[in-house]
Amino acid sequence: MAALPDGDPAPLDGLLPASAAELAARQFGLYVHIPFCRVRCGYCDFNTYTQADMPGVSHGDYSSLACSELEFAQQVLESSGVAPRRLSTVFFGGGTPTLLPANDLTGVIQRAREWWGIESGAEITVEANPDTLDQAYLDALAEGGVTRVSLGVQSFVPHVLSTLDRTHNPDLVPGVADAIKAAGMQVSVDLIYGTPGESAQDWSHTLNRALELEPDHVSAYSLIVEPGTALARRVNKGEIDAIDDDVHAEYYEIADDALAAAGFDWYEVSNWSTRVGTRSRHNLSYWSGADWWGIGPGAHSHVGGVRWWNVKHPKAYADRVRAGNSPALAREILGDSERYMELVMLRLRTKEGLPLAQLRPGHQAVVAWAMSESLVEPELVIQGTLVLTRAGRLIADQIALRLVGE
Repeated sequence: MAALPDGDPAPLDGLLPASAAELAARQFGLYVHIPFCRVRCGYCDFNTYTQADMPGVSHGDYSSLACSELEFAQQVLESSGVAPRRLSTVFFGGGTPTLLPANDLTGVIQRAREWWGIESGAEITVEANPDTLDQAYLDALAEGGVTRVSLGVQSFVPHVLSTLDRTHNPDLVPGVADAIKAAGMQVSVDLIYGTPGESAQDWSHTLNRALELEPDHVSAYSLIVEPGTALARRVNKGEIDAIDDDVHAEYYEIADDALAAAGFDWYEVSNWSTRVGTRSRHNLSYWSGADWWGIGPGAHSHVGGVRWWNVKHPKAYADRVRAGNSPALAREILGDSERYMELVMLRLRTKEGLPLAQLRPGHQAVVAWAMSESLVEPELVIQGTLVLTRAGRLIADQIALRLVGE
């Protein structure tokens, strides 16, 4: 499980420095982390736990804990002088949020609406495993304000799912997607490519099956073998093959071709949508440097150039929240260099691109190199914006590091 970053100690009262009120962005989102999983997938390094790993915190306790932190957050922002703002996005991630009763999730939405306010037309997303959903559950989510369900499908090929330790039956996914649409919500599908043993034919099959669902949005991520995971141990023992970067590049191109042919447009390196209105507005807020409050163990937040992260273990989180203290473990106040690096690293990944006017002096040589290698769209450079070509998307982080001088 990934370690939390280092930082300065976070105050127990959670109060933010005066600079946060001055720099707070207009758009504001809420992320709610649900740390429960039935089975921990071998590739996952997210902050997730099975119920057996979590003495002292039950599924039934969790929504009340989340609401308590939500109320605490409202008090912190008010006491810190940060102007109140209605939520433009809410995102339930995990873990598997849909292991909780639908009323627990919608109850958090209702509290957020009462205490903070939610904009008309806000995007409210719930991540879900396909085998945790039925029509009644989905109808309850929609009635409670959820507008979008992000299905963790990953693959439609049984042997690939087995390598990933995914337990759902891919044949049930079409019925789940239909049920989401019947409830009046958008369908997003999350896929993973480059799993050891996955052939190009396997990946194409997964893409074709995903497109048959007629989703509104598709995310496709290359598999990363994170240190400390069960998958990493299997790779290190030679039980399965290591990741092949060339295969990842090939599979990305296969995905981009298939999605473009089906009418999807990329708007971030790993994300495609059928139209602007079906882009993930919550994730776009991360990439554009907006503000959000993260609820739950291990959740990260950002308000006005201050970033902090909660304690990881659910019991430690619960103990702090019940005591009326901030669950934050540590925080950092972003300086000019950190904010600049994030601007470059994140904006460069989007189709809107990185305005040349926001780059520091000395970038001209890197831009000239990127143009010579066909890594950026030349006509858009002339118009003043760096937008990556597909070849550029394959090495987006390398280009960003060159732009920031590292």
